[in-house]
Amino acid sequence: MDDLLITNSNLVSAQGIAEKDVLITGKRIRQIDDDLQHKPAKRVVDAKGKFLIPGMIDDQVHFREPGLTHKADIATESRAAIAGGITSFMDMPNVDPPTLTVEMLEKKYQIASNRAHANYAFYMGASNHNLEEIKRVSKNLACGVKVFMGASTGNLLVDSDEALEGIFEHAAVPVITHCEDSPLIGKNLKKYQREYGDDIPVEFHPVIRSEEACYKSSLKAVNLAKRHGTQLHVLHLSTAKELELFTQGDIENKSITAEVCVHHLFFNAADYATHGALIKCNPAIKNAHDQEGLLRAVVDDRIDIIATDHAPHLLEEKRGNYLTSPAGIPLVQHALLSLMEHYHDGLLSMEKIVEKTSRNVAKRFSVVDRGFIDEGYFADMVLIDASRPFTVTDDNILYKCGWSPFKGYTFRSMIDTVVLNGQVVFEEGQVTDTPFLGESLQLDR
Repeated sequence: MDDLLITNSNLVSAQGIAEKDVLITGKRIRQIDDDLQHKPAKRVVDAKGKFLIPGMIDDQVHFREPGLTHKADIATESRAAIAGGITSFMDMPNVDPPTLTVEMLEKKYQIASNRAHANYAFYMGASNHNLEEIKRVSKNLACGVKVFMGASTGNLLVDSDEALEGIFEHAAVPVITHCEDSPLIGKNLKKYQREYGDDIPVEFHPVIRSEEACYKSSLKAVNLAKRHGTQLHVLHLSTAKELELFTQGDIENKSITAEVCVHHLFFNAADYATHGALIKCNPAIKNAHDQEGLLRAVVDDRIDIIATDHAPHLLEEKRGNYLTSPAGIPLVQHALLSLMEHYHDGLLSMEKIVEKTSRNVAKRFSVVDRGFIDEGYFADMVLIDASRPFTVTDDNILYKCGWSPFKGYTFRSMIDTVVLNGQVVFEEGQVTDTPFLGESLQLDR
């Protein structure tokens, strides 16, 4: 007898949307067909009228473990991710201590092995001085090498041209960049400090961390990648201007790819008036023109991947003034629902959402047997009810930090059911009481 049968689902694939049944045995999908209801299964889920999509693979999260676990940790944030339909995550190296050695990278995998509710992979961090460690990294261990070309803490900022040249030349895994020009940001900040002192209005955040600062750094990264033939993935684009640096087309034909995050698609500069520092992030949320340009670039395949950049801070920290309030937003629980708003508005198709949140991520990072609903693949799947609204309240926020910029917002869709490695791990609005089922993502490079 098979373990799970999902019937009557509106399965979203590269070929379109079709009503299908999906049969699961163990951790994997055994069969997909028009009618499998005659097949005996231990459990049957009727998905009539609901979209069935692959679980989102979020290639950019900050789960804060080790060392910063008063804000978040792998267990709490992966649980929130599951509730949001994210079944796999890739975690960043700016923890304490930062992930700058192979030993620290291996330790993070060990920590996650019995604390992750979702599947996981980790980035190696770059600094001005750890090129030899980057050379040591197995190409099937680290999902990428994260290079902060601006806006980082401690010794993770890479501002040495010599170091950048070495990283782009020698990295055996994709180079993943945060692109902002720190000297230009510093110059802009001093201008507003002279005018406002410590009371700079948060509305000036996208002016201080400006379009020019983003473009200048992204251009530098792209030129480095072209010179060295590097596999480059530029994170969280926030401006329409940066889009001219990237080409349209299938991700499989690109060595330089681009990403946008859900908050840069959902919010724009007008939202600072109501949300204040709660939506302060780096790079900054820019104006409506940029938001519209980023959405168009998702549709025309200039942008390849959509992620979250989930970065929680305590609410009391976020309530400081502009200079003291840290940059970052908790997002994994509500990311897919925010994208569904663009679906309801006719701006993004279901096929495009799936392509950017799962299929393309699996392709870009060479993830084995995930990101697709295909026979033989791991059963990481999400049922979305697009006709049933969901309101974000204090009672249903699962982040350890306890808040969300979406609090009080009613999404027009809800996450109905989540399946991870063949097991139902979220249903009826609750994460099920199951052990930690997340597995290390296999990378085939």
